[in-house]
Amino acid sequence: MTTVAVFIGGIIYIEWYKWNVLNKIESAFSAGYDPALVLSLNAKQKASEDWRYHLRRKEQDHIDRIMRGEEAGKYYAIIGPKGTGKGTMILDAMHAVNAEGVAFCEAHPDLEVFRLRLGKALNYEYNEDSQTGLFQRRDPREALNKVEKVALNLSRRKGRALVLVFNNIHLLTSDEAGRNILTQLQQRAEAWAASGILTVVFSTDDFWPFFALRRNANRMQSLYIGDLSPSEAFTALRKIQHDSLPPTSTHSTPETNPHILHQALNIIGGRLSLIGKVARSTNPLSAANHLLNNEKQWLRSQIGLIPDCDDDVMDEQKWSSCSWLLLQAFVEERRKQEQERDAAKAAGQQRREADVEEELPLPAIPYWRCRQIMTRPDFLEELDRKNIISVDVHHDVRPDSLLTLQAARQVVEEDDFESTLQNVRDRIDEIESLHRTRELTFKEIPFLQMTNLQEKDTDRADKIKTKLLKGEWPWK
Repeated sequence: MTTVAVFIGGIIYIEWYKWNVLNKIESAFSAGYDPALVLSLNAKQKASEDWRYHLRRKEQDHIDRIMRGEEAGKYYAIIGPKGTGKGTMILDAMHAVNAEGVAFCEAHPDLEVFRLRLGKALNYEYNEDSQTGLFQRRDPREALNKVEKVALNLSRRKGRALVLVFNNIHLLTSDEAGRNILTQLQQRAEAWAASGILTVVFSTDDFWPFFALRRNANRMQSLYIGDLSPSEAFTALRKIQHDSLPPTSTHSTPETNPHILHQALNIIGGRLSLIGKVARSTNPLSAANHLLNNEKQWLRSQIGLIPDCDDDVMDEQKWSSCSWLLLQAFVEERRKQEQERDAAKAAGQQRREADVEEELPLPAIPYWRCRQIMTRPDFLEELDRKNIISVDVHHDVRPDSLLTLQAARQVVEEDDFESTLQNVRDRIDEIESLHRTRELTFKEIPFLQMTNLQEKDTDRADKIKTKLLKGEWPWK
């Protein structure tokens, strides 16, 4: 009798536990639950006068529709350089609906950490709180299975699709494990989009996740988030300055001098993260020049050239020299843009607006052309990962920001840059030539043994090797 009672009690417990798991996940999509939203709201209360709550970007309307569940039948890849405001716009759209029907998960290179973050976002504990699974380690597939059941029920009741956001998906490692988990998420996204129950949003700073997703994409839509236009950047800079500078200031400040603000923007461009740093300084132009100097030093620390380098760093210098070939091409494209602009101004074909020099877009080179310039197809991904370049959804490659372009231009226009770059490339060719010579020398003895020649028969050995190099058979 006791055994039967224990058996029935176990069945009741398991059924209750399954119901409780689904109920907790359902609460994760209820209004006001999301932990990321709570942190965002706290930051918003501390910066309630920040410009981004008064100035909307044109992409915000589209993201708002996604978060309201109005874009069912598809899933999204939101791509753009770091610091352009992708995450902020997503969180603002979540705030507009109080996170109802939305869950937000931050990616991580450690798959165990990513598993736990996904569980936290979905209010799911992978059966670790169950008496029947104390020592189990379930993978994310378990959470996705439960989400599918919840999405089926909620989408029918509410008449809208749920939304699951994976932010910074580029933080997954670009190896077999990282690509496998990305493929697993994409397969679920395709199935959920086809049924219209859940919309998945992938947000990434780097290009490789978009490239990986595109191969198997059927219902995926892409959205590129770039820098602000010059007029938008100027408005944002003035607004942040107005909110940040002390209201009791009586002396003349750069806030009242548009020319200085334009000069600062000509250095940093329309990148939101950089505008915020410059705007909160009492001297925006000095702050912009400080950022430019830091960017140039960081660029040199990552891809600096080493003349007369040792063979131990040959691979690193090969990557650095190829990277500078690409940056040099961007600088040349910028010079062409400026020449065309100056010619148009001289002909009276372009209206001059408040001395805004950098109305020009960032120079873009097609991906396939960049491979030719660098002579290597495998270097672009690492440059993208280091935020030196950015790639958009049309496979156009640009410098990561105007600040990066300006820093690269200062280096390229130094007097000794061309000779240093050529020196490094010549040194690489010399080291590779020495390696090939050593390889031929090491093969000398086995070659003589194969042909039954003595080491003193060098003349005959040279003739045989010459014929072999020409593709001829030497023993006719």
